[in-house]
Amino acid sequence: MTVVKVTRAGLGRYVATNADGATIRFGQGDDEFSSVELLLAALGGCTGIDVDYLTSRRCEPESFEIEVSAQKVSDGTNHLEDVKVTFRLRFPDGPDGDRARDVLPASVERSHDRLCTVGRTIELPTPIATHLE
Repeated sequence: MTVVKVTRAGLGRYVATNADGATIRFGQGDDEFSSVELLLAALGGCTGIDVDYLTSRRCEPESFEIEVSAQKVSDGTNHLEDVKVTFRLRFPDGPDGDRARDVLPASVERSHDRLCTVGRTIELPTPIATHLE
């Protein structure tokens, strides 16, 4: 089981800590990632890792950028719509770069359809249980 603990660092500010002790600060404020931004970053990171491993076996990219965007909707319930993941990858000219470019579309598709846990969870109905202790 994956576990992350979230502790309050101040009003509207939190620190997430994983089992290895790594931390990330987030919350409200100009210098913090919001919870929604963290979700989008998790989606970009998850699918990015998949695509990176599948393409970099062929060739190291010259540039690798993923933009994740979504429309936040407040219509009685808050949620995201129109979630979009845009890949901007460049590989060098030559046969190795050609091989990486050739596998890129299938790599993105494999990540979306079955590899990226975050993306699959967002797309599938996933019940969330809450508990008070």
